[in-house]
Amino acid sequence: MAFSELITSLAPSATLAISKKVRELKAEGRDVVGLTLGEPDMDTPAHICEAAKKALDNGYTHYPPVAGYPTLKEAIVNKLKRDNGLTYETNQIVVSTGAKQSLYNVAMAILNPGDGAVLIAPYWVSYSAMVHMAKGQAQTIVTGIENNYKVTPEQLDEPMNDNTRLVFFTTPSNPTGSMYAREELEALVTVLEKYPQAYIIADEIYEYITFGQEHVSLGTFESIADRVITVNGFSKGFAMTGWRLGYIAAPREVAAMCEKVQGQVTSGANAFAQMGAVAGLTGDLGPTFAMREEFRRRRDDLHR
Repeated sequence: MAFSELITSLAPSATLAISKKVRELKAEGRDVVGLTLGEPDMDTPAHICEAAKKALDNGYTHYPPVAGYPTLKEAIVNKLKRDNGLTYETNQIVVSTGAKQSLYNVAMAILNPGDGAVLIAPYWVSYSAMVHMAKGQAQTIVTGIENNYKVTPEQLDEPMNDNTRLVFFTTPSNPTGSMYAREELEALVTVLEKYPQAYIIADEIYEYITFGQEHVSLGTFESIADRVITVNGFSKGFAMTGWRLGYIAAPREVAAMCEKVQGQVTSGANAFAQMGAVAGLTGDLGPTFAMREEFRRRRDDLHR
């Protein structure tokens, strides 16, 4: 029997493959430290869990709206204003089954076969697979330790052309941890301004796990704000990896296209989990900051 050529040619997720190997070794009794999945080893904060339990009791067990409950979308709008200085309306928010689906939705909504998509390496392993599934053409920029694995304006400009439709950009970076200062972003924005046909994904999933340096959202730069698609979620900052909740904040036309994609794939994200996410965004952020401090302590131990 023949299978889809597209999926046959698709490489398995390297992260998940290595994680599977770690689980197998642990099952054999081996003492293994897994540095594969980006997953906090803390449990989800109690007030988030309680909100989800209450939502179950209150009947949040039915199909939710495809783009997310209005309550959660409003909480996301307020969070983006409070934490990032970004102004969005609820019809620009799409809640998905993890930030991974959010990114996939964007790639499928924007790229046509042969369209260019810029990837800044090292990058999270699924970026290139998403471009492949959307039949786009990856334009990879390789960065090095000499610049802390950050792209320079000259490097960014080199592969871009009139065929570039999407740029994947992340700060704090996964997997390197590098962060871009405001002045560094300003220099990159001058390049992005030259390619008005290209949307920019700002993957900010690690924004809460930072150690001293200010996180600056790419969408705060007015000259490109109408082309920035901010992607975030609850897995890292709230230790909610198993809840599978992410979101985009995007231009209205992009949000509408992503909602259309999602409506044919998964529909809305888990109903009662969304109510837990509301509690995460509107409630006490103390557990998030405590988790960050524990990660800082571990980082400092390694640097001794």
